Amino acid sequence: MPAANDIRVERGLVIPAAEIHEAASRAGGPGGQHVNKSNTRVTLRWNVAQSDALTPAQRRRLLRRLAPRLTRRFQLVVHAGRHRSRARNRDLARERLAELVREALRRKRVRVPTAPSRGARERTARQKKRHSELKRSRSRSQRDGES
Repeated sequence: MPAANDIRVERGLVIPAAEIHEAASRAGGPGGQHVNKSNTRVTLRWNVAQSDALTPAQRRRLLRRLAPRLTRRFQLVVHAGRHRSRARNRDLARERLAELVREALRRKRVRVPTAPSRGARERTARQKKRHSELKRSRSRSQRDGES
Protein backbone atom coordinates (compact mmCIF):
# COMPACT_ATOMS: atom_id res chain seq x y z
CA MET A 1 0.00 0.00 0.00
CA PRO A 2 1.59 3.30 -1.08
CA ALA A 3 2.21 5.93 1.60
CA ALA A 4 0.67 9.38 1.29
CA ASN A 5 3.85 11.03 -0.04
CA ASP A 6 4.74 8.27 -2.51
CA ILE A 7 4.45 9.22 -6.19
CA ARG A 8 2.17 6.99 -8.20
CA VAL A 9 3.53 6.92 -11.75
CA GLU A 10 1.27 4.25 -13.21
CA ARG A 11 -0.42 1.08 -12.13
CA GLY A 12 2.27 -1.15 -10.70
CA LEU A 13 4.88 1.60 -10.30
CA VAL A 14 5.06 3.80 -7.22
CA ILE A 15 8.15 5.83 -6.34
CA PRO A 16 8.55 5.68 -2.54
CA ALA A 17 8.82 9.05 -0.79
CA ALA A 18 12.01 7.83 0.90
CA GLU A 19 13.77 7.75 -2.51
CA ILE A 20 12.87 11.35 -3.36
CA HIS A 21 15.02 14.17 -2.04
CA GLU A 22 13.19 17.48 -1.85
CA ALA A 23 14.78 20.92 -1.47
CA ALA A 24 13.28 24.40 -1.43
CA SER A 25 14.88 27.59 -2.69
CA ARG A 26 13.93 31.12 -3.62
CA ALA A 27 11.92 31.40 -6.79
CA GLY A 28 11.36 34.16 -9.31
CA GLY A 29 8.01 34.96 -10.85
CA PRO A 30 4.94 36.60 -9.34
CA GLY A 31 4.77 37.58 -5.71
CA GLY A 32 6.63 40.87 -5.28
CA GLN A 33 8.39 41.11 -1.92
CA HIS A 34 7.03 37.69 -0.95
CA VAL A 35 9.36 36.07 -3.51
CA ASN A 36 12.45 37.70 -1.99
CA LYS A 37 11.94 36.26 1.47
CA SER A 38 10.38 32.81 1.07
CA ASN A 39 11.67 29.53 -0.33
CA THR A 40 8.81 28.44 -2.55
CA ARG A 41 10.67 26.85 -5.48
CA VAL A 42 10.77 23.07 -5.09
CA THR A 43 13.47 20.78 -6.48
CA LEU A 44 12.99 17.02 -6.49
CA ARG A 45 15.85 14.55 -7.04
CA TRP A 46 15.33 10.86 -7.69
CA ASN A 47 18.16 8.40 -8.31
CA VAL A 48 17.03 6.17 -11.16
CA ALA A 49 19.98 3.76 -10.92
CA GLN A 50 19.47 2.99 -7.21
CA SER A 51 15.68 2.93 -7.05
CA ASP A 52 14.08 -0.17 -5.55
CA ALA A 53 10.76 0.69 -7.18
CA LEU A 54 11.94 -0.30 -10.67
CA THR A 55 12.35 -3.65 -12.34
CA PRO A 56 15.69 -4.15 -14.12
CA ALA A 57 13.96 -3.69 -17.50
CA GLN A 58 12.31 -0.43 -16.38
CA ARG A 59 15.64 0.82 -15.00
CA ARG A 60 17.43 0.11 -18.31
CA ARG A 61 14.71 1.84 -20.30
CA LEU A 62 14.70 4.93 -18.02
CA LEU A 63 18.49 5.21 -18.01
CA ARG A 64 18.48 5.08 -21.80
CA ARG A 65 15.50 7.33 -22.54
CA LEU A 66 16.12 9.91 -19.80
CA ALA A 67 19.92 10.02 -20.31
CA PRO A 68 20.00 13.71 -21.42
CA ARG A 69 18.11 14.74 -18.27
CA LEU A 70 20.09 12.69 -15.76
CA THR A 71 23.03 13.96 -13.71
CA ARG A 72 26.36 12.09 -13.62
CA ARG A 73 25.05 10.22 -10.58
CA PHE A 74 21.91 9.15 -12.49
CA GLN A 75 19.58 11.52 -10.64
CA LEU A 76 16.50 12.87 -12.36
CA VAL A 77 16.08 16.49 -11.24
CA VAL A 78 12.78 18.38 -11.51
CA HIS A 79 12.21 22.03 -10.55
CA ALA A 80 8.92 23.87 -10.01
CA GLY A 81 8.67 27.52 -9.05
CA ARG A 82 5.66 28.81 -10.95
CA HIS A 83 3.37 29.31 -7.95
CA ARG A 84 3.70 31.45 -4.83
CA SER A 85 2.98 28.51 -2.59
CA ARG A 86 5.57 25.82 -1.81
CA ALA A 87 2.79 23.22 -1.53
CA ARG A 88 1.51 23.97 -5.04
CA ASN A 89 5.06 23.89 -6.43
CA ARG A 90 5.66 20.55 -4.67
CA ASP A 91 2.53 19.10 -6.27
CA LEU A 92 3.59 20.46 -9.67
CA ALA A 93 7.11 19.03 -9.34
CA ARG A 94 5.77 15.63 -8.27
CA GLU A 95 3.40 15.56 -11.26
CA ARG A 96 6.22 16.55 -13.64
CA LEU A 97 8.43 13.79 -12.26
CA ALA A 98 5.66 11.21 -12.67
CA GLU A 99 4.93 12.41 -16.23
CA LEU A 100 8.61 12.24 -17.25
CA VAL A 101 8.91 8.68 -15.96
CA ARG A 102 5.55 7.67 -17.47
CA GLU A 103 6.57 9.03 -20.91
CA ALA A 104 10.00 7.37 -20.78
CA LEU A 105 8.47 3.99 -19.90
CA ARG A 106 5.84 4.16 -22.64
CA ARG A 107 6.57 1.69 -25.40
CA LYS A 108 6.46 3.15 -28.90
CA ARG A 109 4.20 1.31 -31.30
CA VAL A 110 5.99 -0.70 -33.93
CA ARG A 111 4.96 0.38 -37.39
CA VAL A 112 3.66 -2.54 -39.40
CA PRO A 113 4.48 -1.92 -43.06
CA THR A 114 1.45 -2.23 -45.30
CA ALA A 115 0.88 -2.17 -49.06
CA PRO A 116 -2.12 -0.80 -50.94
CA SER A 117 -4.83 -3.37 -51.63
CA ARG A 118 -5.45 -4.65 -55.15
CA GLY A 119 -8.68 -2.63 -55.32
CA ALA A 120 -6.87 0.55 -54.26
CA ARG A 121 -4.20 0.02 -56.94
CA GLU A 122 -6.90 -0.53 -59.58
CA ARG A 123 -8.79 2.61 -58.51
CA THR A 124 -5.59 4.64 -58.69
CA ALA A 125 -4.84 3.28 -62.16
CA ARG A 126 -8.39 4.11 -63.39
CA GLN A 127 -8.16 7.60 -61.93
CA LYS A 128 -4.79 8.21 -63.60
CA LYS A 129 -6.12 6.93 -66.91
CA ARG A 130 -9.15 9.26 -66.72
CA HIS A 131 -6.96 12.23 -65.85
CA SER A 132 -4.57 11.38 -68.70
CA GLU A 133 -7.45 11.17 -71.21
CA LEU A 134 -8.85 14.50 -69.98
CA LYS A 135 -5.47 16.19 -70.48
CA ARG A 136 -5.02 14.57 -73.89
CA SER A 137 -8.45 15.86 -74.96
CA ARG A 138 -7.27 19.41 -74.19
CA SER A 139 -4.10 19.12 -76.28
CA ARG A 140 -3.46 21.44 -79.25
CA SER A 141 -3.14 18.63 -81.83
CA GLN A 142 -6.63 17.44 -80.93
CA ARG A 143 -8.11 20.95 -81.39
CA ASP A 144 -6.26 21.51 -84.68
CA GLY A 145 -7.85 18.43 -86.21
CA GLU A 146 -11.37 19.65 -85.31
CA SER A 147 -11.15 23.01 -87.12
